[in-house]
Amino acid sequence: MDQLPKYDANYVPLTPINFLTRAAKVYGDRLSVVYEGIHFTWQQTYERCLRLADSLRSFNISRNDVVSVLAPNIPALYEMHFAVPMAGGVINAINTRLNPNHVATILRHSEAKVFFVDYQFVQLARQALQILMASESNTSKSVLPSVVLIDDIESPTGAIFGEWEYEHLVSRGNPGYIPYEIQDEWDPIALNYTSGTTSEPKGVVYSHRGVFLGSLGVIIGWEMASEPVYMWSLPMFHCNGWTLAWGIAARGGTNVCLRNTTAKDMYRNIAQHRVTHMCCAPIVFNILLEAKPEERREITSPVQILVGGAPPPASLLEKMKPLGFHVSHTYGLTEVGPALVCEWQAKWNNLPSQDQSKIMSRQGINTVALAHMDVKDLNTMISVPRDGKTMGEVVLKGSTVMKGYFKNPKATAKAFKNGWFATGDIGVIHPDGYLEIKDRSKDVIISGGENISSVEIESVLYSHPRVLEAAVVAMPHPVWGESPCAFLAIKKNSDGKSDDLKEGDIIAYCRKKLPHYMVPKKVEFMPDLPKNSTGKIQKFQLRDLARNFVVLETFPSKKSGQVNANTIQGRRAQPARLASSRL
Repeated sequence: MDQLPKYDANYVPLTPINFLTRAAKVYGDRLSVVYEGIHFTWQQTYERCLRLADSLRSFNISRNDVVSVLAPNIPALYEMHFAVPMAGGVINAINTRLNPNHVATILRHSEAKVFFVDYQFVQLARQALQILMASESNTSKSVLPSVVLIDDIESPTGAIFGEWEYEHLVSRGNPGYIPYEIQDEWDPIALNYTSGTTSEPKGVVYSHRGVFLGSLGVIIGWEMASEPVYMWSLPMFHCNGWTLAWGIAARGGTNVCLRNTTAKDMYRNIAQHRVTHMCCAPIVFNILLEAKPEERREITSPVQILVGGAPPPASLLEKMKPLGFHVSHTYGLTEVGPALVCEWQAKWNNLPSQDQSKIMSRQGINTVALAHMDVKDLNTMISVPRDGKTMGEVVLKGSTVMKGYFKNPKATAKAFKNGWFATGDIGVIHPDGYLEIKDRSKDVIISGGENISSVEIESVLYSHPRVLEAAVVAMPHPVWGESPCAFLAIKKNSDGKSDDLKEGDIIAYCRKKLPHYMVPKKVEFMPDLPKNSTGKIQKFQLRDLARNFVVLETFPSKKSGQVNANTIQGRRAQPARLASSRL
């Protein structure tokens, strides 16, 4: 059998570009893209992508050249996920929430050859290019990309920026263009940059093979049927829309594009287009739940929501059910895309609703596309017991894991140490094999030798009817080394006030639901919690604040049995009490 070679007839490199080719043939007359009054069929989308790919070749785009895009969830960004690799290039969808310095850094590091900019972000792009020009003024080599403006396709503004305009490139391209033929499925298709919450952003490279398998893994894990109507509430710059920028084509679905993710726009599009699927981070739940009565529309058929990006509290999942949303949970990182999904089992259908929500809040099991998932002690690489209690680091292995970090072999080698990709997330494995994230490794609170999960405390805080946003970090404790500190954003009451809820109320609430050592020792109220460009709460900012907080309570003493609270005030935690392992 080893003598049987590969032939063209039995071996074709895996690539998601074939999803579009197939969709044009099988679902040609079906709606592919909807954006306000603009509608395209799959045959039209295929032709537009061919035209754009042909025009990209005129920019001398060749294998592995990077094409950057700064745009919201509009048809152009969707089309470029196919057109760029059809020209042989690598797509780099830039986070639109970044500042000019970050955008300039990405353009410089990626060596982008062409830079597509939506009219809404011209000012941001102009400032980034100015920074790039200034940094390159002392070098002989110019790395400035060609600039293409993306004007609004439905209501053109007439904005002028760069030398070309997107629709002009589409119209001038050859519809008979023959796409670049992928020779190796290990070739790169996308370059995505991490959000940089723990370090400088790194360029993550996806392969054609990884994206092909990853997108199918999401579709199967989510049990997505054919002809879905998918609303783009998740930014395409987040792991290429969790690879669904390609995956929806595999199901012949309809992409409902959104320029702005507001409650009004989401409810309107759900009702108008009978949306069946959407993805989002838990923060979008609050947008939907806090919508004003005039912004809401009745949801007549269930909308399947795939949520990820942060662990969704069970209480928040409970609140989504009455609105007509059925929530599934996924887990992933920029480096792997969606890796796990909380695959639902029929035996859980008869459980009480609250128990179902607790199970649903778990990150779940590896998708069929990811070979292995485990929780290990990284010092010994021994798997933790499947008891739902013993914590270790989540590690992954499979073809959907990134090729590596662009221009950073040291970081790549570190990430793949011991034959696994170490995620930096701390979790447990339940007896049924389902994973539950307990924290980021840096966010575990160690109090008197006990490992405290900030996520577990946050879940309790979110169950309080007045809590809108919650984050828990470590603060110094003069006796236990560290103790939990909660930061909260509060919903206004019927009188439009939020200052009626006091610290003591929250602490008393937590005492009823948590072991004493897990109860926050301090509660700080804020109008809004600080967030990064991807909408994740910036815990490092909160940790900086918490370092200056002081615990004010009594503790047992060997001599008197009690220590006066005033003697504790101002005393900082001793280094020796912080020396235990983060695991």
